[in-house]
Amino acid sequence: QVQLVESGGGLRQAGGSLTLSCAASVRNFHAYAMGWFRQAPGKEREFVGAISRSASGTYYSDSVKGRFTISRENAKTTVYLQMNYLKPEDTAVYYCAAGSIPTSNARTYVYWGRGTQVTVSS
Repeated sequence: QVQLVESGGGLRQAGGSLTLSCAASVRNFHAYAMGWFRQAPGKEREFVGAISRSASGTYYSDSVKGRFTISRENAKTTVYLQMNYLKPEDTAVYYCAAGSIPTSNARTYVYWGRGTQVTVSS
């Protein structure tokens, strides 16, 4: 069983930055690809980005490409989401997820955190 706990959410003004962390309680963290998703009120959960097991590959949605960066520290069993140039439309609950491959398909991820709220004011 893998437990994922997100942290780092908060309130920022547009143009600001925020870094989310996702800590995994699992020894073989390096065996999992990790993804970040978000869900705004009244909207479906959407893919933000993903990172491969060894961090050799990162993938982003068009809406965050160039602004967000995913990284991971396998020794700390933690994955990060660095968010720059935040926009009001980035407001959502952000979730991290663990799976076998770094895809944009939420159904491929087996374990999910409970999420952390990010609010961006205009």
